[in-house]
Amino acid sequence: MTDSPLGESAYVARDASYLVGLRPQDALAIPLAEMLDILRRRFGDAVDVALSPAAVNLATPLTDLPVAVRSPRCGETDSSWMRRTNMIGINVRTVGDYGGVVKYAMTLPAAFDSIHLLPIWEPGVVESLYGIAGWNLNAEFFSQELQAVAEHLDTVDKQLRATSNLVHVMGKTIGMDVIPHTDRFSEAAVGTPDLFEWMRVVDREIVDHSDGLTEVVERVVHEWLETTGAPGGGPIPPDPAALFALDEASRLELLFGQPNDLRGRTDRRVGLLVYLKRQGLEPVPATMGVPFRGITVDPDPQHTAVDSHGLEWPDYVMTHPQLMSRVFSPLARYKLYERIDDNRNWEIDFSRPRPHVWEYVCNHYAHTQHVGNFDFMRGDMSHVQMRPDGVPQVVDEWYDILGAVKVHIAETANAPWFGYFAESFLPARDVFQFGEELDHLEASLADATLGDLQSTVVGSSDFLTRFRRYLDDLATRHTAPAFTVFTADKDDPRFDEFYRAGNEARLFTALFVTDMPSYTGLGFEIRDVHDEPVENERYTKLFVFRETGNSNVYPSKARFGNSFVWGENEELFRRLTRLRTYAESVLPAIEESNTRWLVPPDATALRGLAAWTQDDPSYVFVVNYDLERESGSFGLPAFDADVVLVEDYSTTRQVSAAPVAHNGFFHRIASLAPGEARAYRLVPVVGHGGQRS
Repeated sequence: MTDSPLGESAYVARDASYLVGLRPQDALAIPLAEMLDILRRRFGDAVDVALSPAAVNLATPLTDLPVAVRSPRCGETDSSWMRRTNMIGINVRTVGDYGGVVKYAMTLPAAFDSIHLLPIWEPGVVESLYGIAGWNLNAEFFSQELQAVAEHLDTVDKQLRATSNLVHVMGKTIGMDVIPHTDRFSEAAVGTPDLFEWMRVVDREIVDHSDGLTEVVERVVHEWLETTGAPGGGPIPPDPAALFALDEASRLELLFGQPNDLRGRTDRRVGLLVYLKRQGLEPVPATMGVPFRGITVDPDPQHTAVDSHGLEWPDYVMTHPQLMSRVFSPLARYKLYERIDDNRNWEIDFSRPRPHVWEYVCNHYAHTQHVGNFDFMRGDMSHVQMRPDGVPQVVDEWYDILGAVKVHIAETANAPWFGYFAESFLPARDVFQFGEELDHLEASLADATLGDLQSTVVGSSDFLTRFRRYLDDLATRHTAPAFTVFTADKDDPRFDEFYRAGNEARLFTALFVTDMPSYTGLGFEIRDVHDEPVENERYTKLFVFRETGNSNVYPSKARFGNSFVWGENEELFRRLTRLRTYAESVLPAIEESNTRWLVPPDATALRGLAAWTQDDPSYVFVVNYDLERESGSFGLPAFDADVVLVEDYSTTRQVSAAPVAHNGFFHRIASLAPGEARAYRLVPVVGHGGQRS
């Protein structure tokens, strides 16, 4: 390896917090052993401690792990740190395995202080990461390279722990998804039917969705087991009650086989699925958006698929749909509450929670948190709030399952710093949720939330008005809206227009508005400009699931290959590397400061400018979010004549040597180019007797 492309010397000497100039695809191509050697030269024995048998001993409480691999936030008394974090999202499929996570993390500056791993469990239909089929960790993420450097890392569970340990050594936090649903025919759903809501479908009509249907499903599951026999030929419980009185692990092994036999378990689960389906029995699919409840079979026969078993799979639709109403046919949501009037009208009785279901969900995610040594959770579909009257006057422990998981982990793992980053988009009320979304997020104990800036073109009316609203909410609410740069969900050919320009302005803002959290998906730093859809292998969204087809270009969602194809946008990578390097020199002095807005984003969208400094000013940051027009001259208020502004950085050109002096009213900036972001240092005027404001 050479120093120049890797930035190895600066990294080892701690002159840089990451391997400057190393493209992610080049990092992944380097043998893991070599990358770990670089880590050792920077962090010393902590690297071997992270990989040691003691640090990956899953029987040891996290509080007893070696100090080097404990959470960087373990000294915090609460999770408020999430309100300022800069998060990177990683789909492990796009980096290959857990060894790839380590390599990619070494290309991330210290400013990106947290890593979110997209779902890591066994996937269900179409290999969807968000449709969990079973609680076993996804074996496709097992790294042969990790086992080669440490033979005892012989299970995917130990490798996940080792990966998180190394991320902690690098000074970063790491988090997992918490998902309030599973694949509709997951091991949890067909192995413990009482956890879910069921329906019977006959001749394309839902003929029963009453509470008593669960007992019917349990009888049918027992009947199937008697018909097929146990995988190992052992004894079968005499009746459904005895079967479902077994602990979950014993019951799943009896139904599906050994945990390490994925193919065998999948074959048996599909066999049970077919048996249930032929009797019309299905878990009720998950829904999104108001009114949430009340579904029917899609009347259009074109929206019905027929599988290899000859079974019909129709789509489902809401009976009274509204703007964002959706039915996710592959997914099923946990049945967290009892129903009113035997579910005759699809009504939920929120006054009657089902504690055993809550305990089930909380315990499983607490187990994964322990295995993964995780510091926070990203709550999937955090926007779901089904109470028609919004947040109730009395918010109790049964209000929201995601909040319950957060509290459970914080208490059982003795981790008061355990954070909750919510996936929600802050729409108008009564769209994705009943009531005001931020009310719901605060009641569910979310520290920060994704927001929806990633769904806009920089400088557009939507971008400016949302940004300004998020800043207002940031100042007044407990749940902090994030400045989201890019997500895997938006790395999709349908949304290419959002990222054709303005990317430097996005990242500049995310880094230098230091008291606002941010989220950036993997690959943003080198993403190609797509004027037209390209092969699906170039979009991380298409690696969240796996579809087949005759084309791998939109509108098809199929991929022909299993390897993510990284962008080759060398110019963007060069510019963002320059920005990251500049941020390395500035952020240590201001990262704990609060932002003082000089020219806030214009809520009317008539002005594309924004400018800000710190509560104790040392830098001024200005951005022209208008991607088509220069800003023209403008004044920066709030500073007296005893300082000049010395240009320190620009995203588009070499800095000007001429300082900007006060003109008697303000500091006048001549102009910013379209999309330009600029930084100024505040420098006192020598011999001036005034005081800086």
